[in-house]
Amino acid sequence: MDERRRGLRLVLQEGMVTQAMVTLTGGIFLVAFALQLGASNTIIGLLAAIPPLAELFQMPSVYLVTRIKNRRRLTVTASFLARSFWIVIAAIPFVVPPPAAVWTLVGAMCCYSILSGISHCAWNSWIHDLLPQTEIGDFFSKRMRLSTILAIILSLAAAFFIDFWKTETGGELTAYSVLFFGGYLAGMFGVYILSRTPEPLIQEEEVPKLRTILKEPASDRNFRNLLTFLGSWNFAINLAAPFFTVYMLQRLGMNIGWVIALAVLSQIASVASFKVWGHTADHLSHKSVLQISGPIFMIAILAWTFTTLPEPYFLTIPLLIVIHILTGISTAGVTLSTNYIGLKLAPQGHATSYIAAASITNYLAAGVAPIVGGLFADFFAAREASLTLTWTDPAGTIVLNTLDFQHWDFFFFFAFIIGLYSLHRLSAVHEEGEVKERIVIHELLSEVRREMRNLSTAGGLRTMIRLPVARILKSQEKKERGEAYDLESKISGVPEE
Repeated sequence: MDERRRGLRLVLQEGMVTQAMVTLTGGIFLVAFALQLGASNTIIGLLAAIPPLAELFQMPSVYLVTRIKNRRRLTVTASFLARSFWIVIAAIPFVVPPPAAVWTLVGAMCCYSILSGISHCAWNSWIHDLLPQTEIGDFFSKRMRLSTILAIILSLAAAFFIDFWKTETGGELTAYSVLFFGGYLAGMFGVYILSRTPEPLIQEEEVPKLRTILKEPASDRNFRNLLTFLGSWNFAINLAAPFFTVYMLQRLGMNIGWVIALAVLSQIASVASFKVWGHTADHLSHKSVLQISGPIFMIAILAWTFTTLPEPYFLTIPLLIVIHILTGISTAGVTLSTNYIGLKLAPQGHATSYIAAASITNYLAAGVAPIVGGLFADFFAAREASLTLTWTDPAGTIVLNTLDFQHWDFFFFFAFIIGLYSLHRLSAVHEEGEVKERIVIHELLSEVRREMRNLSTAGGLRTMIRLPVARILKSQEKKERGEAYDLESKISGVPEE
C-alpha cells in the first residue's frame, strides 16, 4: 500500500514538472522563437508537423518495449536524451550562425520528438499497470487540474518576462533561450522523478501485426466513415491552427503578452466546459456532442477572417476574445468525443486494431496539414479577394469592406470548408444512442444551468488529437472492453516530452 501511494505521489509530481517543461518550451514560445530566427512559413508548418508525425514511432517502439521488458529504464533513457535537445535549442542564438540556425532548430526538434514518441510508448504501459483501475479517473483529473493551473500561471509569467526582457535589453532571442533552459531544467527534474517511480512487472502479451491493425478497420464500413471524418477533421484544424500565433504576431502586430493571455483565456474556457460536454456525452452520444461542438469550432476558425477588414480595426480585439472563448469551449467537446467515439465503435475483441487505425489517421492528418499550409503560404501571400458593399445617394457614396481575404485568411476559409465536409462525413457514422441536435442543445443548457448553480473547476484540458498507439497495442481483453482506455480520456495524451 505504501509503495502504491508513493507511486501515485511521484506520478503527480512528474506531471507537474513535465507540464512546466511543455509550457516553457512549446506552443507560442517556440513559434515566436522560430520567427525571430528567420523561419519561413514552410518552416513554421514543418515545426508543427514534426511532433504528430514523430508519434508514429510509437508503433515500432512497442516491439522495443516487449524486447527490453523494463519500461522505466526505456522511458528514463529516452526522456533524458529527448529533453537534452532543449539545451541545443536554447544555445542556437549564441553558437549557430544565422543561415544554419533555423535548420538546427528543425533537426533538434526531430530528434526530440522521435525520442519522445519512444518514451511515450513505454510510459503509457508502465503507468497503466502502476495505477489501480478504480482510481485512474479521479487521479488524472486531479493531475490535469493542477497541471493546467500551473500552465496558466507559467504562461502569464513567461509572457511578462519576455516583455520585460525586450524592454530592458532588446534581446528577445535571449529571453526565449532562458525560457527553454528553464524548461530543460524542469524536464530533467521530471526524468529524476521517473527514475524513482516504481514499476510493476511487465506482462507477456502478443503484439498484433501492422497488417492486422490496418486491415480489420478498413473492412468495416461504419468505421471507415469514422476514419474519413477523423482524417478530414484533423487536416482542417491543423491547416489553420499552427499559424494562429504567426497571424497575431505578424499580421495583427500584437505583442507576445496579448497572444499568451488569449491562449490562457481559451484554456480556461476549455477546462470550464469539459465537464458539461462529458456529462452530455454520457447521457446522449459522442456523435451528438460532435454535431454541436464541431460547428462551433468551425465558426470560430471562419471568424478569424473578420479580424481585419482589411487592416485591424476597433472590433479586432473583442472578436479575438470571442474566438478564443468559442475555441476553448468547442475544443473540450471535440477532444472528448473524438477520443471516445473510436473506442465505442470498435467491436468487442478488436479494440486494439481499430483504435490504432484511428491514431495513425489522426497523426498523419495532423502532420501533413501544416506542411501543406506552410508550402502554400507564400503563394497566397500575393493574393487577395475582397467583397465590398456600396451605398450611393444624393449626399455621396459609402463603400464598406464586408469581406477581405489576404494571406492567412485563405487558410482559415479553406479550413472552414474542409471542416464542413468532415462534419458531413460524420453524418454517415452510426453510433448507438445518437440523438438530434435539438435534444443535445436542451441537455447542454440543462447541464450549464446545473453548473452555474454550483460553480467549480472542471477536470481536464486536453491536447487535441492524441491517442497513444503504444497503450492501444499493449491492450488486453480487459482494455478492449474499454476500462483501460479511461486513462486516455483523463490525461492529455501522454507526458509531453
